[in-house]
Amino acid sequence: MQSEPSAPLRHLIVDAPAGRLHAVEQGSGPLVLLVHGFPESWYSWRRQLPALAAAGYRAVALDVRGYGRSSKPAATDAYGMLDLVEDNVALVHALGEESAVVVGHDWGSNIAATSALLHPEVFQAVALLSVPYAPPGGPRPSDIFGRIGGPEQEFYVSYFQEPGRAETEIEPDVRGWLAGFYAALSADTMPAEGEPDPHFVARGGRLRDRFPAGTLPAWLTEEDLDVYAGEFERTGLTGALNRYRSMDRDWEDLAPLRGAPITQPSLFIGGALDASTTWMSDAIDAFPTTLPGLTASHLLENCGHWVQQESPEEVNRLLTGWLDTLAA
Repeated sequence: MQSEPSAPLRHLIVDAPAGRLHAVEQGSGPLVLLVHGFPESWYSWRRQLPALAAAGYRAVALDVRGYGRSSKPAATDAYGMLDLVEDNVALVHALGEESAVVVGHDWGSNIAATSALLHPEVFQAVALLSVPYAPPGGPRPSDIFGRIGGPEQEFYVSYFQEPGRAETEIEPDVRGWLAGFYAALSADTMPAEGEPDPHFVARGGRLRDRFPAGTLPAWLTEEDLDVYAGEFERTGLTGALNRYRSMDRDWEDLAPLRGAPITQPSLFIGGALDASTTWMSDAIDAFPTTLPGLTASHLLENCGHWVQQESPEEVNRLLTGWLDTLAA
């Protein structure tokens, strides 16, 4: 498939269960819905939108509820996975479509996977970036994360789950915190082996105490950082962090789907240096069972967590090649 490579970006506001969803669209053709993670926005897909449009697809990147120009409900329990899935369904229908391929990164990977699991009639294929699919089930999330780290340090997920705690750290210096967080998980700026792990908070400390200082990763310009910081300086971080605070509710809501595979055609792309792929290597090994429709699984060398921004050309090549097989 080929389309006009210079197709313009179009900003859209649609009604959805969140109240209002903001999305950015480029191109025409089969719909590809792009779902970002934490702490990002539609802008995380800025290098995929034109590539997908040029390849003949209608690429749409949304601001997940709580982010950017989308609505930010006040209640913590408004950020459950079921709610986010229904936002995706509503967006597809608001775009005048009956079905889409859904692509997600980080938390967006979980949202995309659950969208495909719950609505296979709408999401007919799914690509997962950075975070591999693990079916619902297992112990309660807060019990798992509360045990990680030991007496000297606390896992970042538990840190994020306490209302107001991370906001107190982040919001006085949003731009500086984001710069450090992005750098901490990027291949070219992440702490070296043996240095303190930025996924953990020392007891009584802050997460940013373990971020690398002073250098932006190669994929992130000062202008890019301005975009991200501007969004969170306007919205605050609570809506984004409420995703972490909804994990136990998700565990309850998705209990009927314990162990369920995703059977649609699927693709996985991760960074070889990303903790999400190393810590969850068992989930990747289980793909023949959990993703029986998997076309391919790729771990990109010298790539960290922000895979579609760190290695955009390779991700675009893999993603468009996979999409073309679906359309063949």
